[in-house]
Amino acid sequence: MRSQDQFNTTVYNYRDRFRGVEGTRMVLFMHRNDMDRLELKPEEMVSLVTAAGDDAHRQVDGFIVRSYDIPEGCIAGYYPECNPLVPLWHHEEKAKVAASKSVPVRIVKTGLGPAPYNR
Repeated sequence: MRSQDQFNTTVYNYRDRFRGVEGTRMVLFMHRNDMDRLELKPEEMVSLVTAAGDDAHRQVDGFIVRSYDIPEGCIAGYYPECNPLVPLWHHEEKAKVAASKSVPVRIVKTGLGPAPYNR
């Protein structure tokens, strides 16, 4: 998703007043129930790994977990930070645009504590 002060992939600052984020864009938004189910604490650091069923390894590290009003079973993150998770072949059939809103991923705990960002 885009943040405040972002136009397409041009990011003008690291503040998103709409979602209360400041100082970073490496944020993974999750429903509180999913965080509880996966035993994730707020501000815990995780990695995302694409679970696309092919042999390519796509991973982005350094996300901090935040509770957000999002449907259970879904997560959200900013782009272009999450772009490396999208397989090139994963696109809409007719328009051929990247299907970035439906990329299956696994959440991997990194074992690190809270991220040292401004909150």
